[in-house]
Amino acid sequence: ESIRSQGKERTYYLFVPDKISPATPVPLIVLLHGSGRNGLSLVEKWRELAKKEGLIIVGPDALNSQGWKIPEDGPEFIYELVEALAAKYPINKRRVYLFGHSAGAGQALYLSLLESEYFAATAVHAGALSPEDGAYIDRARRKIPIAIFVGTNDNFFPLPVVRATRDALAGRGFKVELTEMKDHTHWYYDRAPEINRNAWDFLKRHELSEDPKYQQHRFGG
Repeated sequence: ESIRSQGKERTYYLFVPDKISPATPVPLIVLLHGSGRNGLSLVEKWRELAKKEGLIIVGPDALNSQGWKIPEDGPEFIYELVEALAAKYPINKRRVYLFGHSAGAGQALYLSLLESEYFAATAVHAGALSPEDGAYIDRARRKIPIAIFVGTNDNFFPLPVVRATRDALAGRGFKVELTEMKDHTHWYYDRAPEINRNAWDFLKRHELSEDPKYQQHRFGG
């Protein structure tokens, strides 16, 4: 499907379970894909779990499939997408989550920090912040819960880099759960069922204590 955001047509892939009721709003997970992929690459891997758990999942495409950028790909685009879906489907706005892989993991971490009062929690696979991203961490108004999954043999995001992200966040009061998957590489897709289940087990424990607040940002350039 598509939505118009910031003057551009943006594509997204959506899965809505058959049995949802307006009387019982359900969680929404926004899935952010890796480089060279699209939103469908994650929606396909999450679909069975979403069907079983009664979740709505949406996988937007980055403007350029090679990677996500701010502000072109969010926060505004993701906010407008979530709000458009919430106007059509019974979504529990206090239970909107982020999940990202690789480049999408980095974007999910940035969006978590920029919109910490809008998303309830975030889980990522194979991603990290850069050492100079301390300013992003300091901009967060809420210590959003974050889970990071990474393989011990990930050549793109080595353990010291991911641990440094964990430590930078924890040092500023964030609750971060890091899962180091023994002998696992950067490749998400073969182990997606296991990763997704563990990510959902983390995400579902968290809910905003009040209605979400979206923060408008001004970016240079």
